[in-house]
Amino acid sequence: ILNRDMIKNVKIGVIGLGYVGLPVSVLFSNKYEVVGFDTNKNRVDALNQFNDITLEISNHKLENALNTNLTISNIPSDLQSCNFYIITVPTPIFENKTPDLRPLESATKAVAKLLSIGDVVVYESTVYPGCTEEICVPILEKESSLKFNQEFYCGYSPERINPGDKEHTLDKIVKVTSGSTDKIASFVDSVYNSIISVGTFKASSIRVAEAAKVIENAQRDINIAFVNELSMIFNKLKIDTTEVLEAASTKWNFLQFKPG
Repeated sequence: ILNRDMIKNVKIGVIGLGYVGLPVSVLFSNKYEVVGFDTNKNRVDALNQFNDITLEISNHKLENALNTNLTISNIPSDLQSCNFYIITVPTPIFENKTPDLRPLESATKAVAKLLSIGDVVVYESTVYPGCTEEICVPILEKESSLKFNQEFYCGYSPERINPGDKEHTLDKIVKVTSGSTDKIASFVDSVYNSIISVGTFKASSIRVAEAAKVIENAQRDINIAFVNELSMIFNKLKIDTTEVLEAASTKWNFLQFKPG
C-alpha cells in the first residue's frame, strides 16, 4: 500500500477548523490539496469570506489558500477524496474533570464512514495515553468495516499552537509525530516534515506522543499556577513580578515563564 510516491499523492482532510485546524489546513495547502471541514456552517461561511474570528490566520493568507489548494466545507462527502485525515477537534472536560470525548468520537465516526483502503487518520487533539488506540481505533474499525494496520492506519501528532503567538507559529514549532506501524510512523513524519520548517521528532509510539502532550500541558499549567502564587506574594511585598522573572532568567537553567 505504501510506496515512495505516496507522499506525492496525499490529499489532506482536516476535521475541525478552530485555532488549531485552520492554521494546519492553510499551512498544508502550500504543498497539498486540502479540504477543511467543520460542522459549524456559520464558521465555514465566514472562512469562505476570508474572515477568521480566531485571528490565527490573516484574511490575506486565507484568501490566497482558498484561491489555490484549500477548500472549506461543512459537507462530509467533500472529504471523500482525501486519504490523509487530521482530526483537530477540541477535547473539553466535564465538571468532574473527566475528559469529554464526544467531539472526538463524533469526528472519528464521520471519518470512518469515508475511509478507503490505505487511508491514514492522524489525531492532533489532546488525549490521554492510549486514547487513540483504545477509543478511536475501535470506532474506525466498526464504522468503516476495515481492519486496523491492514487496511487503514493511524497516527498521533499533538498540537502545540499557542493562540495569539505570532512568533512561534505552526511551521516554527518542532512537530512530534507517530504512527501505528514503523512504516506509517515514517510516512506521517515525512508528511509533517514537508511543511514544518524547523523539523519534526518521530516518537517511538502513539502512546509516547500522547503522553508527551499530556506533560507539556501539565508543565504549562504548573508554571502558570506557580507564577500566579509568586505574583500574589510579590505584590504584597511591593515587588514587580516581571522584574523578578527577568532577573532570574539570566541563569542558564531557569525556565523563563511566558504567559500563554
